[in-house]
Formats: sequence, structure tokens, C-alpha cells
Amino acid sequence: MGILSISVQEREDQRRDGLPNSTNSFPILNNSLEFSKATHKIEDLSEIRAEGESPKVVLHGYLGNRVDLSRVLSFVPLFDKSLNWSVQIVASPKGSNKSHDSTRAALDQLKQIESNAPVVVTGLVKERPVAGDGTFEQGQKITNVEILLLDIKPLNHFPKDLIGTVNDVFSAEDRHLQVRTDKSLRDSLVFRSKAAMISRQEMDKQGFVEIETPLLFKSTPEGAREFIVPTRQQGLAYALPQSPQQFKQILMASGIPKYYQIAKCFRDEDLRADRQPEFTQLDMEMSFATGSDVMDHISILIRTLWRDLLHIELPTCFPTMTYSKAMSSYGSDKPDLRFSSQISRVEHLLPADLISKLTDIQDPIIEAFTLDLDESSEIGEDDVVSSSQRFIKSFLDSPDAATFHSNPSGAPGVFVYNPLAPLRGLSAFGFESASSIESLLSPDEGTIIVLQARPNAPLTGGSTPLGNIRTHLLKAAMKQNLLKPSALFAPVWIIDFPLFTPTSTSAAEPGQGGAAGLSSTHHPFTSPKTRKDVELLHTSPLSVIADHYDLVINGVELGGGSRRIHNADFQLFVLREVLQMSEERLKDFEHLIKALRAGCPPHAGFALGFDRLVALMRGKDSVRDVIAFPKGGDGGDKMVGAPAKLREEELRRYGLKLGG
Repeated sequence: MGILSISVQEREDQRRDGLPNSTNSFPILNNSLEFSKATHKIEDLSEIRAEGESPKVVLHGYLGNRVDLSRVLSFVPLFDKSLNWSVQIVASPKGSNKSHDSTRAALDQLKQIESNAPVVVTGLVKERPVAGDGTFEQGQKITNVEILLLDIKPLNHFPKDLIGTVNDVFSAEDRHLQVRTDKSLRDSLVFRSKAAMISRQEMDKQGFVEIETPLLFKSTPEGAREFIVPTRQQGLAYALPQSPQQFKQILMASGIPKYYQIAKCFRDEDLRADRQPEFTQLDMEMSFATGSDVMDHISILIRTLWRDLLHIELPTCFPTMTYSKAMSSYGSDKPDLRFSSQISRVEHLLPADLISKLTDIQDPIIEAFTLDLDESSEIGEDDVVSSSQRFIKSFLDSPDAATFHSNPSGAPGVFVYNPLAPLRGLSAFGFESASSIESLLSPDEGTIIVLQARPNAPLTGGSTPLGNIRTHLLKAAMKQNLLKPSALFAPVWIIDFPLFTPTSTSAAEPGQGGAAGLSSTHHPFTSPKTRKDVELLHTSPLSVIADHYDLVINGVELGGGSRRIHNADFQLFVLREVLQMSEERLKDFEHLIKALRAGCPPHAGFALGFDRLVALMRGKDSVRDVIAFPKGGDGGDKMVGAPAKLREEELRRYGLKLGG
């Protein structure tokens, strides 16, 4: 039954509790329309000295759970507006007849108010014995004073059918209660606000101008699926922007030297823990700039955020790594450099019978990496070999490993190095191959060795099969306290991406829809890196290197950017001749080409994923833990019931018809 569907009995209960009917007013509303202003914050009460005459205070906050020691003595914590600080309220009739009546009435009123209700409390500050160590606050509880209750007014009800304790788990439909009872979630929202403020201050310090760009754009084939917004003009629709990319390039042609904004972006794509259909990015662009200039500015911003919010000094210069090196050595274009184990090619060292057991594909590439668990961690009394065997068996039997077993190129081959076993646990390799593998990988007792096959083809995309296994194994080992990173944070710039990737029918994003069988790795406005790369556009576009750079920290891609194509003729050449987009689709970029023709200067930019940034800094696995009202795994907002079905009159208004 919905919250608006209430029974006759419930209405009677509401009337009895003081809710309105034809002869009753709104007592709670009357309290909230004219309530007293707070004289103090709860967090400041420890500074009050209640010597001599007790100071009178007015406090705002939420009631905690009341404890009745007798009919005439009750205690209840009062939490401040942020739910971070609390002070004890004491309700007990005392004093002369007049004051006794007043405090008695306050006690009676207190007993009628539900826990978690917002209230205004008037009372006298009384000293309490200070804790033995002399501290006033313990866990953000004021402990050196308490409040003798004189008056209390509820500002709203907290219904008895609602549960509101920190130990309860709430569904997405009750996001307001999730936030209210989860201090970590509230702290993350405060942290996010501070991160935005510091970012704005730093961008202003670096000379950037904050400029808002439109949210009602039009559909253009940048690479991702878009959200369409119909209008009452039949056949015409807006599209929500995938990013402010085209507008910020137009700003560069408009004489704006340094632009930024904290922008909302929208992409209709498959969701995961670090992805939302609507997301926030710190977007920036610079004229007369190269990719190196942008990377320098972003590095300064990142170091400032880490220093001011986490009190951690990151390196002055972030290391760089090419896309080719990242993919071949770590199996990912977002490597986690806190762990040193790298991937090696080993097919030339393996016997043919072992290769045939690993894969059915012809002439495969076989890659290997090693994992050493931390001997000082949770291994306990087990020897390191047994611990490694137990860990890897548990991982391979887990749901996370299901996709690795069903890999069309073959399941992984896993071995644990054991000096006491025949051929040190490498019997499947044979004597000669085992010796070669030992020389290459230098395993120690208990080292986990993982082999994985893949097709013998150039590296594309964001990861390799073994890279995915490596990433999941590292996370699983860390989660079980079997592996410790070498550093808290390991930033790296990934550079020299391919400008284009082959179009795949199974790709998650549609690309630019050209006929060349190619799609832009970043977006179709990214510039080739060198003159040689420009020449390769005519003969071997898949070999062209882009001036494209991603910032990665701890295996998380925080953002990406590139130097842009600023010449209109060259931009048209890439769209028309290289990607082979249709003339109809080329018209979608007519506004951008027009701006580039007007003497647009060279420019470069970057988009920093703000949700991922805050999640990483807060140590959260999901961006949903740092967003006030996130979408669920199905893209819906369960709290408000979005998206909602269109009514017939809405379909008619916008000239829409649902398919059968």
C-alpha cells in the first residue's frame, strides 16, 4: 500500500494525534511557523561554564532514544542539525511550584514526542563530572555539561512505523533515511562539497574562467548513446550533452583563453559501480596549449586536492606511461602501479601440449603474471604455499571468476610454486620449460603463477584477459588482507593512445557510425600527435597515435583529455575521409566546423570525473556512495520513481508513439 493510501482507522489515529480535520488545526505546523532561534550550536556547549547561575540556551536538533529512569526522570540525547554532535537532555520536575509545573509540563511533552523528530529545546546548562582524562568530548558527545529541560516543541512528527537507527539497512526507495542514518554517507557529501570548493579556488588561481554551457543540445555522433528530449514541435528533439566538448571548443574559437566548469553530463550506457547515466565532471579547456600544458595544470589541481583534503603530498611530477606499455605490462590502460607484478609473454617458453591445454586458438599469445601474498598478513599458522593454494582456489570458485572460465580464448592456467613438490609445482611445464619460466619470473615459495591465452593481434580496447584477472586477483587479495599496496596512491599519466580502434558490433558504445570500420578512441575531435601520424592517416589509420592522455590513480581512470583538431579542413577530412561518415551526419557538426573556420587557435583540454575522484579519495568502491541521489543498476531512481511511464496526453503532446 502506497504512502498516500491510508485506512479510515489511520485517519482516526491521525486526528487523535493532532492532525487536521474539519475542526482541528495544525499544531505541529504552528510550532514550526514561529519557533525560537537557536542561541548556541550543540558542538559549542562544552565551552560554556555553568558556574553560579545556569545559562539558559535554545537548541535545535533531533531527539534520540529516550530513557525513563522513573516517572519523574528521563534522559534523551539531542543531536545537532548535522547529526554529528549530541548533548544529554535531562527532564525532571524541580524547584518552586511554578518552575516545577513548567518542568513537569516539559517532561510530559517530551514523552509524547517520537525519537528522530526535529525539535526546539529550551533549557539550563548544568555541569557534569568531566571524564577521567579531562576531555570534554568523547566521540562528538558533549560530556562536561547537560541540559535541564525547560521546554520542548516538536517541529514535525517521525511516524512510529518508520525505523531510523544506524544499524538498519534501508532500500533505495528510502534514500533520505539512508543518508540520515549513515554518517559516512553524510561525510562523503560534505567532502564532495569541499572538493568542489577547492577545485574552483584552484582553477580560479590558475586563471580559468567558469562558464556554463547548455544542457539542451542536439544529437551528434560523438561516440556514446544519448538521452533524447522531445519537444512539442513534432519531429524535433533536444539531446542531453554527453559532455560540454563541442561548446568548449567553440569557446576557444570565441577568444576565451581558459575555460572550466563543474558540469553535468549524460550518457545512455550500461551501468556499473563507477558509472552513472548522469554524472559530474570538472571540464576544462585552454587555447594556445598542448597536451603537456593541460597535464601540468591538472597535476597541480590533483596535488592541491590531496594536500588540502587528505593531508597527503603526491609527487611533484606524475610519471607517464604509454598505452602500449600499460597494456602489455599490466593488461590494462588504467594500471594500478601500487603493485609491481608485471605481465610477460611466455608462449615461446611453453611446450606445445601445455599450450593446447590452455587454448584452442591457433598461434596464440600466452601471457603470465605472478602474485606473491604478504607473508606478514593474515596467513596465520599456515605455510605460504597452503595459503596461496587456498586463496586461489577460493577465487577461482567465486562468482567473480565465472567470466574467466568462459573466455573463448581459454580458461586461465594457475600454478602455485612449491619448492618441495615435483618440479616445484610446475610439472605441467616439463623440465626445460619449468626452468625457463623460473628464470623469467623468479618465483618464490607460494608464488601464484597465472597463464592466459589471447589472440595474436594488436592490443586494442581497455584491457586484456590476463589484465582483467590480475585486477580482480589484486582486489580479492587486498580485501582479504593478504596483500598490501606499496603506496596509498600511485598516479600515472597514460599517453600515446591509438587515435582509432576497430569498430565492433558488440561494442558498448555506437561510435561515430562511419563506414570505415573505425571509431575514435577518445572522440572524433582528437588530434594526431606528430606529423608522421598525420601522414599515416592516408595509409594506416589504425597505426596513428593520438595526443590523448588519461590520468589514472590506483587503477581508477579519473579523467581523460586530448589536444584537439583546430583546423576546419582537417577536421572535415577526419570525419569524411577517415571515419567515412555520411554527409547527413556531417551536418550535425556544421556549427563546430563554422567555429573552427574562424581562426580557432590550437587548444587542448581535459575532463576530470568528479564522482570517481571523490569516491577514490573517500575510499569508496562505488560512486553511488558519494552522490546524494544516485541511479540504481537499472538506471532508475527508486526514491522518486524515475523514469516514469508517459501518459497518453504526454505522448500526444510530443507527437510520440510507442512501438509494438
